[in-house]
This record gives sequence, C-alpha cells and structure tokens, in this order.
Amino acid sequence: MTSSQFRAVSEQEIASYQRDGVVVLRELVSSAWLDRIAAAIQRDIEQPGPFYHGYQTADGGRFHGNMRLFESDQDMNSFCRESGLPQVARRFLDSNKVNLLYDQLFVKEAATLNRTRWHNDQPYWPIQGWQVLSIWVALDNTTVDSGALEFVRGSHRWNRWFQPETFGKTEAVAAYERNPDYEPMPDIDMHRCDYDLVSWDLVPGDAYLFHALTVHGAAGNSTTDRRRRGYTVRYTGDDVVYDSRAGTNRHLRSPTLHDGDPLDSDQFPVIIAASSTPRSR
Repeated sequence: MTSSQFRAVSEQEIASYQRDGVVVLRELVSSAWLDRIAAAIQRDIEQPGPFYHGYQTADGGRFHGNMRLFESDQDMNSFCRESGLPQVARRFLDSNKVNLLYDQLFVKEAATLNRTRWHNDQPYWPIQGWQVLSIWVALDNTTVDSGALEFVRGSHRWNRWFQPETFGKTEAVAAYERNPDYEPMPDIDMHRCDYDLVSWDLVPGDAYLFHALTVHGAAGNSTTDRRRRGYTVRYTGDDVVYDSRAGTNRHLRSPTLHDGDPLDSDQFPVIIAASSTPRSR
C-alpha cells in the first residue's frame, strides 16, 4: 500500500489550509487502509497501550484515547510512515523534511455526551516552529450529533497560545503546569456568534487537516447507535525544534533531546529526509 493509493492534493486545498488553518480532504484514505486501522483500533480498545487516556461517564458513555500507537502497532506504524500520508503532510507543510511527531486515537462511543473542550494543540507539545499539522482520519460517519470537530477559522494566525487543560475525567494525564506565557481559553460556546466557526460532516476515509495552532473542539456523541472513531497523525517540517517549556504533555517529552535540537530521533523519526530535490507544487 504505497503513496500511489492516495489521491492528489490540489492547490486550492493547500490555499484553503494556509488561509483558514483547516481543510477537509475528501476520500483521502482507501478502504484497505481503513480496514487495517480499524483492526488496530479494536486491538487497542481490547488491550490498551501504555499511553491510554480514557474514561467512563456517569451516564454510561465511554471515551477511549491513546497515543504513540505507531511505536507498538505495526499497522499504525506502516500507515504513519509508509503510506502516502507523509507526502500529503509534506505538500501542506511546504517542507523538505517531514518528522512524525506522534499519532493519537479518539473514540467516542455512542451516548458519550462529554464535550471535547476548545483548545489549540501546540501549547501541549514540546516543540517550537510553524510547520506543524494534524491529519484526523474518520473511521465512521461523523456528524455534529456524533462529535464532528469544529474549528475557529483563521485562528492559527492569532499568535495566541492557550493554557493546556485536561480532557474528561481521566487519571492518566496529570494537571498541566501553568505557563505564564499562555492565556486562558475564552468561552467560545457562550459567544459563538463572535467567531467564524466551521465544521464538516465526514464519511470514512475523509480527513480534517489542520494547523497546530488552530482552535478547535467537539461536541459529545449524542447518537445511540454509532461510535465516532478518529485516528490522528501529527507531522512537523523543517523549522520545528524541541522545546520542553512548562505546560507540555510529559508523555511527549524526550529523554534525549535538548531545547533547540532538531526533532530527529527515535521518538520523532524522520519520515521524509531533506534533499535538494525541489518540492512538487
């Protein structure tokens, strides 16, 4: 399953991402890859990996989250490293080099009403740089009722870093250190008309692609017969370096890198090496 199985990315899609901080890529992932990812997700639900962060809700709902799955699951490793996904990331990053930051799983079972709080991602991550993105792949029909993501269009250009907070009632992630350079997230839900909010329904194989500073959140899954599985891969480009500042997720910090180092390491492997070959646009 090679990059040839991934459809071409258009200049219009790249322009939308650069302008809005988010774009939907329809029919990005083939059914063959979806089958492999779905099987890997089920394996992790049955036997969660070491970075599991899920919770049960008081009303019987369940959220299953995990990250760094590519380190132990061969199918997810192949998808992150050997499929066409890194080439897609390279086009949008406009980068010579592509590193795999990490992958992450989000499963909201039916009737899991807990909302995913508004946030932007990069404050959680021990990195600095502009060329950082996520590709969130849908494994199910994803609608506003089942927890489709919402985005604040253009918020990646705000140059605002919001204080990380925990999600749900999970004990796997300790409270985040307070960073004096961060600010509290405004109450977007109470002032929705003040923001340019966008969201799209997805079918399996569609994906959200968004910048690490784009503010986003999601409602709970209010359906009674449909789970919402999202599998996300995060990539970085040429200008990204390690930065273990206060407030970052301790499970993503490196035992070997120092602040200012390139990410190139076993934990953040180089997927596409820099070369003198011009990038195809």
